[in-house]
Amino acid sequence: MYLTRHATPAGPRWARDGRYLPASFTLRLALELPAAAAREFLAMLPVGEPATDPLLAPLEAEQEVWASGVTYLRSRDARMAESIVKDIYDRVYDAERPELFFKAAGWRVAGPGQLIRVRRDSAWNVPEPELAVIFTRTLEIVGYTAGNDVSSRSIEGANPLYLPQAKIYDGAAALGPGIVVAEPATLRDLPIGLVIRRGDRVVFAGETSTRQMKRAPDELTGWLGRELTFPWGGVLMTGTGIVPPDDVTLQPGDSVQVRVGQLVLDNPVG
Repeated sequence: MYLTRHATPAGPRWARDGRYLPASFTLRLALELPAAAAREFLAMLPVGEPATDPLLAPLEAEQEVWASGVTYLRSRDARMAESIVKDIYDRVYDAERPELFFKAAGWRVAGPGQLIRVRRDSAWNVPEPELAVIFTRTLEIVGYTAGNDVSSRSIEGANPLYLPQAKIYDGAAALGPGIVVAEPATLRDLPIGLVIRRGDRVVFAGETSTRQMKRAPDELTGWLGRELTFPWGGVLMTGTGIVPPDDVTLQPGDSVQVRVGQLVLDNPVG
C-alpha cells in the first residue's frame, strides 16, 4: 500500500494507491493502533476518485518528526572532521545509546516541491538524505518515506551544544512524496541517493544503502519511546550515510533530490 496526502479545495485529504480515501480519514486514526491492526485498517478503507491534487508532506500536525545521528560510519567520520570537539561522535557511534533529537513539528515539514532553506547565519549547509520511518503509538514501524534533514554543519561544528540551531529552523525538514506501508524487515536493504543541482549542473551526487546502518530502525524507535509517548504516532529520520565534501554548500536556487527505495523527493532551496 502507498499513502499520499493532497491539497484539495476542501482541505488536506489522504489517498491510497492513487485514489482518495474517505474525507474523514486521518493518519492519526491508523497510528493510534498497533502496526498489524493499522495495516488491516488501511487495507479495508474504501477508495473513491483518483487523487490528482498537489501533494503535501505525508503527515499531520499531531505527528512530531525526530531524527537520529551518527548511525552510519560515514556520518561519524564527517562530523568528527567538522567538529572542534571530535571524540563525542566516535563515542556515540560505538555506544549502546543512540543520538536522538527533535527535528520538527508536523506542521513545519515541507512536502514534495515545497521550499527548503539554508540558514542565513551559516556558511556551510547541506541536505541529509534519510530513510524516515513512520511509527505507531506502540512504537512499531508501519511504513517509510523519504526524508531530508537539512543541516547547518558550520554551526554544529563550532560547538555540539549548537545542534538545535543547526537542525531546527524554518525549512529544515522535508518528507515525501508518500508513505510506503511496509514491514520493518524490508527496510534493511533500501538504496538511498542524493543529487544537488545548480541550474543545469549537478553539484553533487551520492549513493548508499540502509545496509550500511549500524542500528536497525526499530532499535532507534525503541530508544526514542523509552521515556516519551507518541499518542498519535510519529516519524523518525534514521540518519544519513551520504555527506557532500567540504566545498559543497547549498545555495538559494539549488534543487535537491532525495531517493529512498522507489521514492523520489524533490525540493527547491530558498
